[in-house]
Amino acid sequence: MNLDFYRGKRILITGHTGFKGSWMCKALINAGADVTGYALKAPTEPSLFDMLGLATQMNSVEGDIRNLAHLLNVFEEVKPEIVIHMAAQPIVRDSYKDPVYTYETNVMGTVNICEAVRRTPSVRSFVNVTTDKVYLNKEWQWGYRENEELNGFDPYSNSKSCSELVTSSYRNSFFTDAEYQKLYGVDAPAVTTCRAGNVIGGGDFANDRIIPDCVRAVSAGQEIVVRNPYSTRPYQYVLEPVMAYLMIAEAQYKDRALAGSYNVGPDDSDCWTTGELVQLFCDKWNGAAGGAGLHEAAWINKHDGGPHEANFLKLDCSKLKTTFGWKPVWNVETTMEKIVEWSVAYLNGEDVGAVMDRQIEAFLR
Repeated sequence: MNLDFYRGKRILITGHTGFKGSWMCKALINAGADVTGYALKAPTEPSLFDMLGLATQMNSVEGDIRNLAHLLNVFEEVKPEIVIHMAAQPIVRDSYKDPVYTYETNVMGTVNICEAVRRTPSVRSFVNVTTDKVYLNKEWQWGYRENEELNGFDPYSNSKSCSELVTSSYRNSFFTDAEYQKLYGVDAPAVTTCRAGNVIGGGDFANDRIIPDCVRAVSAGQEIVVRNPYSTRPYQYVLEPVMAYLMIAEAQYKDRALAGSYNVGPDDSDCWTTGELVQLFCDKWNGAAGGAGLHEAAWINKHDGGPHEANFLKLDCSKLKTTFGWKPVWNVETTMEKIVEWSVAYLNGEDVGAVMDRQIEAFLR
């Protein structure tokens, strides 16, 4: 894969100040794309977006996706060809604390993005990023396929199920050729939803995520607290879904028949329990941290009785593999090496942007 297609393309990314958004912007800026981002200020302190100085390298617009009028103004000004929607309230536990904000952002925000796409005939390709948690989780041992029932349990997961339904309704109601041709004289944009498994990587500073918790603990010289070491999740490096989204956005831009819904996740061998993942982090960290003058890592099991979260969840990515010949590039062991490489550089005050450039180039090769 390469990103030559994106050189000079007008791309609008919502949620660009977040973790995945920052990696996507970095890759697209390197590729010579004309990138506009629409999001609130970076959601964490520190933040990868600010650390990289991305606001000076692209058109970064501060805005709330719940504000349709502002969003429409930005779409009218930018006239994007490709839209990738990643803005969301993404934390399960935060959705229990503030379900109204979670639904407003994840459901009505999606309505507003779909409406902006509908009113902007320059858009040829639209990708809405949701989550593997959109499925009704039956805790079974095989992966969920794209035609399985959508009904996430907690407010975050359920709001993303709703986001899928909103996108499907807009696709069926407004993005048919006959209807769109009548209004704008051009074919309707291709529309896809992508359901990604758990994403980990360097530069994630969010709360209630296991890898950021690991890095925060070792940087403070503390033990890593693991609240549910037996939950099994499909873990993948951040570049896996980022590049899959870009691959799909390009493919459906060229051939609208490829639009639809796709799971984006690792192979079965990379479904790990949280405890196994943290132990792997400790092993990789302790192999690298000594020479870097950093604290060694260790963890403890400390269940905190928090709200319901799924114990077992994985995806069947056969559709993505069959349609595009896609496959994951890095397994969890390699992924953890990349996370440790980034984190050691960060804690030692080195140039993390250069680390990212190397990892992006290596991944694309």
